[in-house]
Amino acid sequence: MLSVSDGLARRERSVPARVAAPRGDRGKRIFDVTVSAVALVFFAPLLAVIAVALLVVDGRPLIFRHARVGAQGRLFDCLKFRSMRRDAAERLTELLATDPERRREWTENRKLRSDPRVHWLGKILRMTCLDELPQFYNVLRGEMSLVGPRPIPPEETEKYGSNLFYYTSLKPGMTGMWQVNRRADTTYDERVQYDIKYCQSRSAYLDLVIIVKTVGIVLFATNCA
Repeated sequence: MLSVSDGLARRERSVPARVAAPRGDRGKRIFDVTVSAVALVFFAPLLAVIAVALLVVDGRPLIFRHARVGAQGRLFDCLKFRSMRRDAAERLTELLATDPERRREWTENRKLRSDPRVHWLGKILRMTCLDELPQFYNVLRGEMSLVGPRPIPPEETEKYGSNLFYYTSLKPGMTGMWQVNRRADTTYDERVQYDIKYCQSRSAYLDLVIIVKTVGIVLFATNCA
């Protein structure tokens, strides 16, 4: 498991120490492992098709690994199918340097509505949430849960202030309250408030409601990207 210390170094970076141990929930963990194992077996043919399609469209790597802050402030590699072009970092740097409006949008939301870094297959994967299927492996490894707060990058931790406490109290989720309630104009602060509300009121029933809503979103390809 990755540790967070020494000023955000690659494998040992530090997050504010005001964290709480995740509340024990053996039932939730059993549910996470069972569903994730079944999902990986069920989706195995689809995973193979996506991998081959990505290889043809934009080559390797097929999986995008990005450090995220987990329970107790420990870092882990969050897995997704790579939906961005291989030169995504260079494209973003150039865009932010030449387009003030896009730079403002990125600064406020840490995302772009029309992102030129995403290739055409990546747009389909994001629209259908299929790019996140590899995260079932993160759940099996105990780094994530099926439902939880958003997994945040370590470089964004300063934006959360004292609210970071909530994100390091629980395992981040593949889905969560903000994902099933967001709109096209949902702000960064609103996302945080949804996550805080989940952390304060979480229960097995709430998890089930969020999972059911997530299935509906995926089936109708709404609200994913």
